[in-house]
Amino acid sequence: MSHRKFEVPRHGHLGYLPRKRCRHVRGRIRSFPIDDAAQEPHLTAFMGYKAGMTHVVRELDRAGSKMHKKEICEPVTILDVPEMVVVGVVGYKPTARGLRAVTTVWAQKLGEAMLRRYYKSWFSSKQKAFTKYMGSYEKNAESRETAFGRMAKHATVLRVLAHTSPSALKLGSKKAQVCEIQINGGDMSAKIAYAQSLLEKKVTVDQVFKESERCDVIGVSKGHGVEGVTHRWGVSRLPRKSHRGLRKVACIGAWHPSRVSYSVARAGQNGFHHRTELNKKIYKIGVEASKAENGNATTAIDITGKDITPLGGFPHYGVVNNQYVMLKGSCPGPVKRVITLRRPLAPQTSRAAQEQIDLKFIDTSSKLGHGHFQTQTERAKFMGLRKKDIQKQA
Repeated sequence: MSHRKFEVPRHGHLGYLPRKRCRHVRGRIRSFPIDDAAQEPHLTAFMGYKAGMTHVVRELDRAGSKMHKKEICEPVTILDVPEMVVVGVVGYKPTARGLRAVTTVWAQKLGEAMLRRYYKSWFSSKQKAFTKYMGSYEKNAESRETAFGRMAKHATVLRVLAHTSPSALKLGSKKAQVCEIQINGGDMSAKIAYAQSLLEKKVTVDQVFKESERCDVIGVSKGHGVEGVTHRWGVSRLPRKSHRGLRKVACIGAWHPSRVSYSVARAGQNGFHHRTELNKKIYKIGVEASKAENGNATTAIDITGKDITPLGGFPHYGVVNNQYVMLKGSCPGPVKRVITLRRPLAPQTSRAAQEQIDLKFIDTSSKLGHGHFQTQTERAKFMGLRKKDIQKQA
């Protein structure tokens, strides 16, 4: 027998301390991919909203695997990703204490969804944000050119300010989520020209990501409030006849030092933590439901015309009408939570990363129960006329 620390290691990872509530609901990008001047200027991130999960069937194309050329069933997450709007450009220069903003240039017109971000209550406010700036936009053309000149001279990092389009969704919120998206590729003058071409323009997710690529998923996990030590840290329960409860830590430390160490598992906040999951495979980027001729969940094998929204809608979300991104596996947070997608930090050279995804079947049966039907037509054909159908005909 070896030492106990090898036989029974500690419960819970200390790399995520402190386990406290996140200050913001949006996943923050703390690092961007390394810039490569040899590439064309491109954006490195995008934001969407979690709609729900389903499963797909595909043929694995991975030589050497036991499942090579065999059908596998995998869970996938659907993200609703309406267009984002670019409203500003900001340049950064390096200092001894990190990056420092050189200057920021805003677009002429900022939408109401963006302006709502500056107020706690839009209705009771005077709604004066950016009114002077937008009113004197034409007069300040020279100062904007000066600002772009300062960026070209001093800045080494260029990012655009972009916000989501909550009006395209039924979120119960009209306030946009705003983030900085770094521009990688090309020299600084090429970056600035690319950023200027995007100002006040709508950006779609297929301009940032492609199918069969990988991405990093950043979000805030589902909150569970205050939880006990057994569920929060996964420590073992004490014996059945333990005095004063058994879902506890038996010893929280020695007499001296006369304090509780940070590494001892304790009860407290569980969930609503900021988390980053690396290297998620993008299985599909679907078009809007209104633009698809035969549905946006049709495959080469399953030619049934159907949309990605399952029968009855995604639970607690509804219908996906915009572009969507299908990711392998799960992602943090509940439905309607904003999710940030970032291009991977490390180069993806593995066999699994370079595999081309060819979906055979996407499940669109009801997620509210034991779904048996893929489309309303299939259900009506099997069940025949129902009482409510007869009432509608009457």
